[in-house]
Amino acid sequence: MDTHPTAGAVTDDSPTRPGESTPPGDAPPGHAPAVSGPSRPQGHVPQGHVPPGHAPPGYPPPGYAPPPPRSLARRLLAPVGTLVGVAAAFAYVGTVDPNEPGHYPVCPLLRFTGVYCPGCGGLRSAHAFVTGDLPAALGANALAVVGYGLFAVVMVVWLIRAARGQPMRLAIPPVWWWGIGAVLALFTLVRNLPFGSVLAP
Repeated sequence: MDTHPTAGAVTDDSPTRPGESTPPGDAPPGHAPAVSGPSRPQGHVPQGHVPPGHAPPGYPPPGYAPPPPRSLARRLLAPVGTLVGVAAAFAYVGTVDPNEPGHYPVCPLLRFTGVYCPGCGGLRSAHAFVTGDLPAALGANALAVVGYGLFAVVMVVWLIRAARGQPMRLAIPPVWWWGIGAVLALFTLVRNLPFGSVLAP
């Protein structure tokens, strides 16, 4: 018996095992070699495609349309409303004289302890300020007059930013709050001492 392979027969000493792929250059006769594309790393996402539930913060959802810009009247509503309310309060104080007793309640701290608080004389200061008597306004409560000026600056900035469509944010650092508290405490202390009677109402 001839144990040698027949001439012309093709043998493969390393048959392809199940699960193994044939190299592209050694494909069996009648089979096209496998063509593989460029490999992609695992988890690769095509550019411009965001999987559902994986949108980064601020990424607009599908079909999102930005809201139309607000009109000038709506942007000015908040600052103008605040300005009208404050102007109405000043108009009332300017009309009803706080120097005449019986129109406004007395400060509880002054009534029960005889100590002037930082706000004592504020109504008389506002009345004098509205009627154009600046020295009397400073004499009643000088700190209140400073507050009127700061309020005017804030209102001007607010109106300008609202007209330009820019949000108004007042981010006051904690150190400023401590500074304001220190000024109020010092003002209260000085106006209750004999040498600071000029600051008393």
